[in-house]
Amino acid sequence: MDIFYPDYYPRFRCIADACPDSCCHGWAVTVDEDSARYYRTLPGELGDILRSHLIEEDGETILSLTADGRCPMWAQDGLCRLQCEHGEQALCQVCKEFPRLRHDYGSFAELGLELSCPEAAKLILSAENQAFLCKSVAGGDEPDYDTDAMTILLRSREQVLDFLTEQTLSVGEALAVVLLYGYAVQSELDGGDRAVLSPEDMLKTARSLARAGSAAEVLEFYRDLEILTPQWSAMLAAPKGSAWREAHRAMARYMIARYWLQAVSDYDLIGRAKLTVLSCLVVKLLGGNILRTAQLYSKEIENDADNIDAILDGAYTSPALADIRLLELLLQ
Repeated sequence: MDIFYPDYYPRFRCIADACPDSCCHGWAVTVDEDSARYYRTLPGELGDILRSHLIEEDGETILSLTADGRCPMWAQDGLCRLQCEHGEQALCQVCKEFPRLRHDYGSFAELGLELSCPEAAKLILSAENQAFLCKSVAGGDEPDYDTDAMTILLRSREQVLDFLTEQTLSVGEALAVVLLYGYAVQSELDGGDRAVLSPEDMLKTARSLARAGSAAEVLEFYRDLEILTPQWSAMLAAPKGSAWREAHRAMARYMIARYWLQAVSDYDLIGRAKLTVLSCLVVKLLGGNILRTAQLYSKEIENDADNIDAILDGAYTSPALADIRLLELLLQ
């Protein structure tokens, strides 16, 4: 079985108490069954605290937060009491893995880092490409997906990542091409001709289609999503705006690497392509420190499945997210 991962993946190291936005703040963690069973039998004060914060919600066990929005295991020094007293093996699965990602496709798997972690965001947004390394391990299963669709998605993802690395167009122009290329690949998935990535022709088409984009309406759409932190609410209420930067292009490569292949599950590539360009656009519209803005965006959006679903639905239903309006904003 082949496992692929970006070349920056092995360089990640958690900075623990030096983190400017700990993953132990603001997130109620879903606890796996084995860990929940262990926590319920843990003796002493630590066990009592854990049990008082374990709640059942929608068939899952959640470790609820304290009144100030922190994990009950987060000590004043910024370290985890559970890990300090009982070792890393005592952590639940989510805490052991974050911010590492794994997408298992049966015959192969892909690893990645989450942009919602500040230290991972530094690696992601400073990367000059999205080069994948590979290691082979024992195991693997027969793919349970449409292999023809996966072949299309793998080929087209490689092409669009290469295009975004070339930097022949401005970031906004490149994202407009990515959106139109998503439609071409969607057509191929639906049985049409092989998708061709033609930046010059697609940019010309994008300019001819662009109409009356509204940044205010895009941000209003985001204000109607679930909001986790007051910082995010304040940022949406008072956007600062910024110019396109190469970090936005790096963010686009990250989004494509993470989401493009997921279209094999429901054949909706247009939604993933629009999620990519929309995410980069919103980070630009909000402005501020791009590292902090992109990291907070990911924390609020990528780590909330309901928000991702709302954007994928809105890609087809929301007037604010109509293609012609997004193209106008991308090309301004």
